[in-house]
Amino acid sequence: MGTGRLEAFSDGVLAIIITIMVLELHRPADPTWAALGHAATPLVIYLLSFVYVGIYWSNHHHMLQLCDRVSGGVLWANLHLLFWLSLFPFTTDWMGETDVARVPVLVYGVNLLAAAIAYVVLQRAIIGLEGPESRLKKAIGQDAKGKLSPLLYVTGIAGTLVTPWIGMTLFTVVALIWLVPDRRLESFVAQLESSPDA
Repeated sequence: MGTGRLEAFSDGVLAIIITIMVLELHRPADPTWAALGHAATPLVIYLLSFVYVGIYWSNHHHMLQLCDRVSGGVLWANLHLLFWLSLFPFTTDWMGETDVARVPVLVYGVNLLAAAIAYVVLQRAIIGLEGPESRLKKAIGQDAKGKLSPLLYVTGIAGTLVTPWIGMTLFTVVALIWLVPDRRLESFVAQLESSPDA
C-alpha cells in the first residue's frame, strides 16, 4: 500500500498535538509585564516542545519521501512513534506547571528518549520492508546525529538527578542539533528528483 494515508494521519495527529500544547498555556491573570514574566517558563517549555514536534514532522516528511510503500509493520511502528509524541502535551504542561521540577523533567526526558527510539524503530521497519537497497538506508548513512541523540537524552536524564537544568540544557542541545531538517535526506531526495532516471 502507498504512503498517503500514513502521511495524512500522521500530519493530523501532529497538528492536534501542537494544538493541545498551546491550549494548555494559561494566559497571565493580570495585564502587566510582571504577570507575563511569571508565564515565561511555561512559554519557553512550550517553545522547546513545539520545536521538537516540528523536527519530527519535518524529518518524518523527508523520510516518507524516500519510501514507496508501507506494510502493517510500518503502520504499527508509526503508531508507536505517534504514541510517544502524543504524550508531549502532558509532559510539557507538567514541567511548566511545576516550574521545571525534577520528576517532571525526568519524565519529559524519558518521553523524548522513547520518541527517539520509536523513530529509529520506524526507520528500521521501512528499511526492512524495502530491502538492502533501500533509498532511506542509503540516505541516512552512518546516522551520527541519530546515534548521538539518545546518548544526550540519557545523559540529560541522569543530569536531572543533580539539577533539572542540566537535563533541560541537554534536551535543548539535542533540539538545536536537529533544528535544521536532516540534510542527508533532503540532499538524497534532491538528487533523486534531478536524476534523469527518477
